[in-house]
Amino acid sequence: MNEHVPTLQEWGDLYEAAIGFKNIAPWNWMWDSDMFGVQNPENGEIGYCCVMGKLGEHFALAVYLGTDGLQGYLKNRSTEDPEEDLDALHYQKCFMASFEDRRFLQEPDMQVINMLRLKFGGAHSWPLFRSYEPGYFPWHLTGEEAIYLNLVLRLAMDVALRFKDNPDLLHAPEENSYLVSVPVKDNGSRVWRDEWRKPAPARKAEVVVGPIDDERLEKIKSMRMSRHGVWEVDIFFSPAPIREKDARPYFPHTFLCIDHDSHFIYAAYVAAAADHVEEFRDQFLSIFSQEGCMPREILVRKENTFALLRDIAANLGIKLRRVKELRAVEDARRSMSDYFARLRK
Repeated sequence: MNEHVPTLQEWGDLYEAAIGFKNIAPWNWMWDSDMFGVQNPENGEIGYCCVMGKLGEHFALAVYLGTDGLQGYLKNRSTEDPEEDLDALHYQKCFMASFEDRRFLQEPDMQVINMLRLKFGGAHSWPLFRSYEPGYFPWHLTGEEAIYLNLVLRLAMDVALRFKDNPDLLHAPEENSYLVSVPVKDNGSRVWRDEWRKPAPARKAEVVVGPIDDERLEKIKSMRMSRHGVWEVDIFFSPAPIREKDARPYFPHTFLCIDHDSHFIYAAYVAAAADHVEEFRDQFLSIFSQEGCMPREILVRKENTFALLRDIAANLGIKLRRVKELRAVEDARRSMSDYFARLRK
């Protein structure tokens, strides 16, 4: 779709819907697990809606986009402590209408509110609209996104009020089914119908790795390096976003190789390009000649990191193993996050 900034009319409609949603306060009777869907009439994608605020801390409607968005939400819910999960932000693929304190709004938000001549005051009173996309900084809505979120907020009010009268409304007839508001044509007009639907099959992300440099590997083998220790290797989004001109800020990919026991960092490399995989593999191969040694074993946590190193490890006779936790990597990542957090203060 051709993205455009929301018009003042589109902003006005969205704020009106958000104010109406806040006024009925559905978090008083709904939990964030009481999910339902709204199909986007423009592209057919289902947004899975989650009402937040039952615990009295964060009041919002989140709309998780498609199966990817839904899986990200479910992954966050299954995490013991989402606030401690350094990747939690990057699981989210959603639009969110939340109600915040004034200090969380930015200048563009205030400009729209002033143009609409709206007045808000007090805690959790100011509507805030954001788009969340893995690998990107939370950002302002496009016109198409504002139109869809306006629609979802209005349909969410209808579902929430019906759920209040009928607590069994969202009780699925079969596992992994969600009540979805689906647009249909009736005498030329759009009307909305309830349907129970299962999410579309998840798309499995393929890790594409180019052919290995056999000549370079043979050179490394000829060096007859000592083998000792265990290395942890991970690829993750940097905690500090980058913004180029007026584009949406994004989080570059970071490659980290660190000793499992001593926490000595062999390599830390950041790549902004989308084709970071080859850059990271090149950086990894450079470690051997720089350090004059190689590990007995490499530990990784993610499938993409395993795919990146699989052929190298096999050719060099290094054991490669996937594990649930990389303690040395996590310690280093927390230090990075703390450092950038201090810079932002």
